[in-house]
Amino acid sequence: MTRLLPRQPVPDLSLPTTGGGTFTLSADHGANGTMLLFYRGLHCPLCQKQLKALAALLPEFDRRGIRPVAISSDGADRAEAMAEEVAAQGLPIAYDLPLTAARDDWGLYTSTSRGKTSIGIEEPDLFIEPALLLVEPDRSLYYLSLQTMPFARPPFEDILGAIDFAIEKNYPARGHYTGDL
Repeated sequence: MTRLLPRQPVPDLSLPTTGGGTFTLSADHGANGTMLLFYRGLHCPLCQKQLKALAALLPEFDRRGIRPVAISSDGADRAEAMAEEVAAQGLPIAYDLPLTAARDDWGLYTSTSRGKTSIGIEEPDLFIEPALLLVEPDRSLYYLSLQTMPFARPPFEDILGAIDFAIEKNYPARGHYTGDL
């Protein structure tokens, strides 16, 4: 399992997106970077709620020069169903993230299926748990929220406020020290 470090490059990422496109991290970023929102999948009601909230705030992220993209290990059919469910106009939804890359390259946690969720959709046998990353245009990590559970995700309003502060104050990424303690 990789440990991503602030101010260090994250792996490049190239995945198909709903509607027939491709998202490539090294090429598809805003003036101030990219927000990678790793979500559990179509089966997750909290993910649906989170993606709806993000889709509604896309103009705010755009105004700050941040390009959001939602990413899951779901296949094309489930990703298209999620895009339709959340009315994701303008929100790139990338899919087919290999579970090995999720764990080994990105340090994401993986869970096993418990059957159908509260919204009646079967969980995949294996799927990723949520994470939110802010990545600079040069692909260096700025911010990371990594979760083992679907609950208590960072609110996008807080993320927008943090982006405003970081831009205004030219605030550096923190948590980068790896020397002796």
